[in-house]
Amino acid sequence: DFSSCIYKFISFDFQLCVSERAQCVPSRVLHLLQLPADVSEQEVLALALPFGRVNKLITLRTKDQAFLEMMSEDAAATMVNYYTTATPTIRNQPIFIQYSTHRELKTDNLTNQRAQVALQTISTAAVQSANMTPGGEGRGLAPGHSSVLRIIVENLFYPVTLEVLQQIFSKFGSVLKIITFTRNNQFQALLQFSDAMHAQHAKASLDGQNIYNGCCTLRIDFSKLSALNVKYNNDKSRDFTRADLPTGELEPSPTFGVALPPYGAAAFPPTFHQHTGETGTIIFVLSSFKVIYSVFFLFLGVYGDVQRVKILFNKKENALVQMSDATQAQLAMSHLNGQRLHGNVIRVTLSKHPVVQLPRGGAGQEEQALTRDFSGSALHRFKKPGSKNFNNIFPPSATLHLSNIPSSVSEEVLKELFSSSGFTVKAFKFFQKDRKMALMQLASVEEAIEALITLHDHQLDHNQHLRVSFSKSTI
Repeated sequence: DFSSCIYKFISFDFQLCVSERAQCVPSRVLHLLQLPADVSEQEVLALALPFGRVNKLITLRTKDQAFLEMMSEDAAATMVNYYTTATPTIRNQPIFIQYSTHRELKTDNLTNQRAQVALQTISTAAVQSANMTPGGEGRGLAPGHSSVLRIIVENLFYPVTLEVLQQIFSKFGSVLKIITFTRNNQFQALLQFSDAMHAQHAKASLDGQNIYNGCCTLRIDFSKLSALNVKYNNDKSRDFTRADLPTGELEPSPTFGVALPPYGAAAFPPTFHQHTGETGTIIFVLSSFKVIYSVFFLFLGVYGDVQRVKILFNKKENALVQMSDATQAQLAMSHLNGQRLHGNVIRVTLSKHPVVQLPRGGAGQEEQALTRDFSGSALHRFKKPGSKNFNNIFPPSATLHLSNIPSSVSEEVLKELFSSSGFTVKAFKFFQKDRKMALMQLASVEEAIEALITLHDHQLDHNQHLRVSFSKSTI
């Protein structure tokens, strides 16, 4: 019967091709393996439609496999060649695609024939709608899909520039315009392709991927806008079709002392280039006021595990801070440079020193007192691999995330704790599903920074200490 024929069909293909993929003769019939168990026809089609019409589709969910017959061998070859360097994914699961040894899919079963007629109609309509002119109804591969994507970058360990986005997304088609902005303490962007089909393919391939290793996660959806209106060509917005636009008034972006790790444009998904940071990277913190070790430890500890702090002997308003690795140092520098603390601007850059040296035995008492080793601290936030703390790193904001709150501690007690410490509480809210956590909004970002330094690890009862971090949310 049909099922047994398909099983033999798969077995024959698998035996001949799976171990010698490069030797398979090009065919317009493609064999897809390692699909999600409950994969839909639409998800499989999304991989193929950017390369042309699909004549036939057979999905075998019990085998986690499928067969596609493209309109032409050239379309199939283009698809295979593209995905050789750009591993396709469905729901972040890598998919294996190879040529079938068969030249066409024979679907003699009457029920399946009817399904193929419906498929051909859907496939043809999708390709036609993707090629419609701007403003036409149904633009994109499905109703409501436009050529404009809305992009949110989560876990922003490194700065993401307009140029980074342009290089990554241009792998899928011509990028016409980009607008970047910050909303709710999140870096976001609107990006317009020349064609809705390119936007569909970019979303399907990049949504959920990381720009850098383990951070800067892309969350992508279709925008309700049909086109972007860019007024200025600068670091925040760009119309690549118009070089004549003015730059507008824009403050220069902060510069960083080291090159960022390579990103996804050079190494297409499922994973972008890995960043192997060297341990022992130091950041150099400059301020115009005298501080103590705990300030650096608690403030910078939001972005990495501080190993050692050394207050400079002849310039005690400056310090060398050693982080666990280069990624943490870069993250702390990108988020904290230019922030204000006690009314003064903090300047952060990389140091030429590879490590913070502990004082030698013969060093004077004052010199020994200026260096502190925190390598064994129980307050390190990132010592556990896979900790949720890695997913909750945000720029300083006026809203603080409070956690590890005992059930006996009320809203009034927490408000009093912060107000008695000199901070102005503007709003407060417990989490509905977990009363151990809450949000507290203070008067300013600077005040929130000082509150975090002052009250993180504050003892609330005999065995529970308050945990404080910055939040991306507002109340």
